[in-house]
Amino acid sequence: MKRNFKILAVVLLMAAASCSFTTKNFDDPNKDKLLIDLITYVLNQGHYDAKDINDNFSANVYEDYLENLDPSKRFFYEKDIEEFDAYKEKIDDEIKNKNIEFFNLTYNRLGKRMEEARSLYKEILSEPFDFTENEKIVTDYDNVDYVSSKEEMRQRWKEQLKFNTLITYHDLKQDEKTKKEEDSSYTMKTDVELEKEARETTLSNINRYYDFTDDLEREDYFTVYINSIVEEFDPHTFYFAPQDKDRFDIAMSGKLEGIGARLVKDSDNITITEVISGGPAWRSEEITEGDVILKVKQEDEEEAVSIVGMRLDDAVDLIKGPKDTKVTLTVRKKVMGNIEEVTLTRDVIEIEETYAKASMVKKDGRNYGVINLPKFYFDMTDYNERNAASDIKEDIIRLKKEGMEGLVLDLRNNGGGSLKTVVDIAGMFIEEGPIVQVKSNGQRKEVLKDEDPQVLWDGPLVILVNELSASASEILAAAMQDYKRAIIIGSKQTYGKGTVQNVIDLNRWLRNNDMGDMGALKITTQKFYRVNGGSTQLEGVKSDVVVPDRYSFVDIGEKDQENPLPWDKIDAAKYDIWNGYVGYDEAIQASKDRMSQNEQLRLIEENAKWVKSQSEESSYPLSYSEYAEAAEKDREMAKQFDAIKDYKTDLTYKSLPYEEELFVTDTVLKEKRERWHESLSKDVYIEEAINVLADMKMNNITRNKVADVDGKKVKN
Repeated sequence: MKRNFKILAVVLLMAAASCSFTTKNFDDPNKDKLLIDLITYVLNQGHYDAKDINDNFSANVYEDYLENLDPSKRFFYEKDIEEFDAYKEKIDDEIKNKNIEFFNLTYNRLGKRMEEARSLYKEILSEPFDFTENEKIVTDYDNVDYVSSKEEMRQRWKEQLKFNTLITYHDLKQDEKTKKEEDSSYTMKTDVELEKEARETTLSNINRYYDFTDDLEREDYFTVYINSIVEEFDPHTFYFAPQDKDRFDIAMSGKLEGIGARLVKDSDNITITEVISGGPAWRSEEITEGDVILKVKQEDEEEAVSIVGMRLDDAVDLIKGPKDTKVTLTVRKKVMGNIEEVTLTRDVIEIEETYAKASMVKKDGRNYGVINLPKFYFDMTDYNERNAASDIKEDIIRLKKEGMEGLVLDLRNNGGGSLKTVVDIAGMFIEEGPIVQVKSNGQRKEVLKDEDPQVLWDGPLVILVNELSASASEILAAAMQDYKRAIIIGSKQTYGKGTVQNVIDLNRWLRNNDMGDMGALKITTQKFYRVNGGSTQLEGVKSDVVVPDRYSFVDIGEKDQENPLPWDKIDAAKYDIWNGYVGYDEAIQASKDRMSQNEQLRLIEENAKWVKSQSEESSYPLSYSEYAEAAEKDREMAKQFDAIKDYKTDLTYKSLPYEEELFVTDTVLKEKRERWHESLSKDVYIEEAINVLADMKMNNITRNKVADVDGKKVKN
């Protein structure tokens, strides 16, 4: 999987353990060389399937690294690549000798080429484009050669800039046409005016890209190089530079310490894009979206520090800080433009969208609960802090108080998280037994069990998944499927990530370290297996009821990534099938029958096929007439799928009482829940999950172990 080297997408399963290796001294005074030595040592000692770092390994790193640096081949020349080729099978030797000559060469060359391109794009965009020319652009960059001359490089940039401008130009012309239709007195802009406006938009976008790259430092590019090395081991082994590790921790816990505002850098301005509900900025009522932060002063400082033109990461580091400390911001207000000083007391900020959310829905006089779990979150420093399992438990108790008769657990797009939370959540639905098997390379398997006989919810259970349900989501879905405890509805198979990662603080290996923070390494140390012995690696979890969705024909699973570990199986664990249902298989068949006749799903599948065909296009016209003709055909085709977004069920969703009390003061949360409920009311998958819950018949003779809302065991 190729990653943008600054915005790092992480799909993982996290085990809250650490690794221990043989003591080794790391004493290289050069931080970059020390980092390579440290990481390769940890990989060789601790990775589940350590690779030989040889010429073949080197060639793979070489290809991936250059693709990460210049994916559209708009910076490097053919002669640059010929020079780089001398290192193609020597990177392994450089790694072993702690040599970074290849990185230095490519880093310096890229900087030079980017400066040349800066002048080039400004020159090209200073002149109008001729959209009558019969030209095309090819965007299949894997099969495009590097250019051999400045003329070819100029042509490549011109094609891309012209294409970007053409798209905007077409949209502007359509807007003008609409305005004229709505108001006959409206004077439409000329094509010359629209072309200039479109070109200026392209220039602004490219300038913004260069503003972003100008903020990147050498260490950011070195992180790209390091990750080109470590990802040869498997797709989920990954190096976190210090600030990336901070972002990862926030993503996993849903918490940070600061003022509660999201920021973006636009030109030289650090602008507030969102004020997080409940945080210090929100409570102060003095900070609003669109305000620009000019200066930052800590409580123990006399002078404020200007952050105008500062790197966004550096500005964020100044603004955030420990709970209960004060920070004074000099802010230019969005509305009046006046400059004000605002003093805020930092606090722990909870990012609401990280956490589980629950809703109640009534159908045919029966109440059903819906819980959406975005990830299996936990605090990496203290598991007893808020986590996915504790929140799910609270939500189930609240839903039971409201008379829930069936539960939908929505794990769609849930990329994973904490292994322990999976075991804890699964244990809420069964009496006792194994949940997942874990195995290290060459070691005996470990069976992680639910050892609590208490069953928090023993009623009907449906789990929703899709192609992006990964890791922890797959463990939970697989366990509930193997026990026949839940019916799984969703994609043909889930993501297919059956590996376990540990995050290792690299600083722990260094004594008297004066090199600064070395970051952390997420390393694959184990594989996990279903209780039936099968692996979810590559194969994922196959739904009991398969339904098409927009990802049905997109290659996004583990099997589509580079260097995935293979599938295998081990012996099954000892477990007992859940005997709380009557007609379990009949409920599955009834759902399949309904889904096969569902017009909405047929339309979704046709749309997914069309989107797939669109994504495979790699040649586009650069003449307006051809582009407009193709765009009109696409628009007409898209009309056929309008019914997808217009679909509406007759189900109405309602927040739980405790949230409705919060809505009185938290209008942001109220708005978010209203949007969620509106989405649920149009969701054909949730609708079918409710239908399946209604079909699931309970075997009341065997329902002799449940928990009341206070968590005490009772008997029916």
